[in-house]
Amino acid sequence: MTQNDMPSICDYEGSNYRTDFWEGRGRDYEDRVERVAIRRLLPKSGKRLLEIGSAFGRLTNEYAGYEQVILLDYSFSQLQYAQEHYGRDKRFIYVAANAYQLPLKAGVCDGATIIRVLHHMQDVPKIFAEVRRILAPNGTFLLEFANKRHIKAMVRYALRRQDWNPYDLTPVEFVELNFDFHPRYIAQELQKVGFSTKKRLPVSFFRLGALKKLPTNLLVGLDATLQHTPFFYTPSIFTLNIANSSGENALSANTPESLFRCPETGEDLVREGDTMVARKSSLRYAIRDGIYDFKAPIE
Repeated sequence: MTQNDMPSICDYEGSNYRTDFWEGRGRDYEDRVERVAIRRLLPKSGKRLLEIGSAFGRLTNEYAGYEQVILLDYSFSQLQYAQEHYGRDKRFIYVAANAYQLPLKAGVCDGATIIRVLHHMQDVPKIFAEVRRILAPNGTFLLEFANKRHIKAMVRYALRRQDWNPYDLTPVEFVELNFDFHPRYIAQELQKVGFSTKKRLPVSFFRLGALKKLPTNLLVGLDATLQHTPFFYTPSIFTLNIANSSGENALSANTPESLFRCPETGEDLVREGDTMVARKSSLRYAIRDGIYDFKAPIE
């Protein structure tokens, strides 16, 4: 993929996403019901999990059963927040990179997550293809996406208060780089790249300001119960997807450097001091403060 056809990227670099959106912002309900869904769907243990769009690591502690977790985000500053919290333990690998060009070799992970991130993705097929590439055969992909066919959208469309059709399969960009997706569209695109969807959960039944005035414990308990229903008209849907049995298995890679490839050329990298170097092309990428920075080659 060349820079000319690279999809646009939603960049949180330098933002106060952690404090402006999550901490102390009345989103305990959303945070807790998402954790309920993760615990129900994700395998309890594994070798290596890639968390795409980890930001400051809000959900990273849910992956305690994995031997290694790769926190990947386009924002270097968000990864710094995560590193401050989780430290430089070898169990955590911090990677600043473009998710459309994952700097990882094929088959190095047996788990991957995209949660609260896909709604910023302009090219879903490219993202799904990259996730499938880095997963070993039968690897697990836990996906959350913003549902286009939710109750509020259907009501507004029926009352002619919105132009876009919640029943149409085409993703809708309702604000720049903010997309909602039809569940059938997501299922089709996952299948095309080699995933089978094993389970789906509707999540965030009570994501309305008036309802969130009720006790959080009550809302979380009700949401946890309703997640077992086939009522897929919530603003958020979680899906558990399994990679098919083809492809490479490189789970035996045992050093951080052995996991990486050049995101632009696909060639292997070697470490030289605080840089990762591609031997043939001589492209170089910095390692800054313990964070692998693959956003762009250095001069």
